[in-house]
Amino acid sequence: MIARLDNLRKHPAVFQHLTGLTVAVFDELVAQAVPAVQAAHRRKLDRPDRQRAIGGGDDFDLATADQVLLAVIWLRQYPTNEALGFLFGVSDSTASRARARCLPALERAGQATMRMPDPGAARRKRLPALLQDTPGLAVVIDSFEQRTQRPKRRQRAYYSGKKKAHTLKSQVAVDEESGRFVDVSDSVPGRWADIKLLKKSRLLRRLPEGVGGIGDLGYTGLRELHPRGACPRRKPRGRPRPKRDVRYNRAFSRRRIVVEHGLSRLRRFRAVTDVNRHGRKGHAARVRASAGLVNRMLDHRTAS
Repeated sequence: MIARLDNLRKHPAVFQHLTGLTVAVFDELVAQAVPAVQAAHRRKLDRPDRQRAIGGGDDFDLATADQVLLAVIWLRQYPTNEALGFLFGVSDSTASRARARCLPALERAGQATMRMPDPGAARRKRLPALLQDTPGLAVVIDSFEQRTQRPKRRQRAYYSGKKKAHTLKSQVAVDEESGRFVDVSDSVPGRWADIKLLKKSRLLRRLPEGVGGIGDLGYTGLRELHPRGACPRRKPRGRPRPKRDVRYNRAFSRRRIVVEHGLSRLRRFRAVTDVNRHGRKGHAARVRASAGLVNRMLDHRTAS
């Protein structure tokens, strides 16, 4: 059976396994993404340096909604163009063009789902006495690395000592209350320290007034960058860790767990988990598109 939207609608369980979305959530995505894809394609056709009249050549083999479906399946399963083309009954070059055509629209749709917490609408979180020095309303910050093919140049810049491989690093911020992604940074070489990426992303400057940021030990010094920043307590050098710090870090980890759940959902999309086979410049677009799909599913579960 060829994987077209009309066919897969009849098999909701298969649809969700292939895309990570329910049919209803995908329909909402299509309503937003299809006009954007068509408008971008029209702008490309209407470019001023065009030398041939519009309408020449063969028609595209896939409807726009099917192209969006192809791109979502690519993000979720990360197949090769040959396998993706076979699944949709088209050539590998057609599958590649459809993916490239839809990914920018999916990235913009993903960014449209990312909204910072509203301090006016949220109440201060009830915190244990140990955590009273941490912000009551916060986004939880973390990063992850994806292995990439060894670059021909600047190999050392992309080598991560933590992963013992060449990697790309992405930083994400998650709303502590809802678990939704509120920000995804540009991708950087895996060698970068987490705190350096945080400074480059300027996330702390974009936090609404009254909203703080919390991170793990990779963000030690966060409070110096933002008055509402917090991270776990480090072990004193040459001395045992005080029991109070053990209790503090345990309570802090319970608060931070929401970002680990978010990364778990995000990394079910194989395009941001498997070894990166594509250009490093497009990596952030894939992460933002996948994060937007996760947000849509979370919104759907909350609404139902």
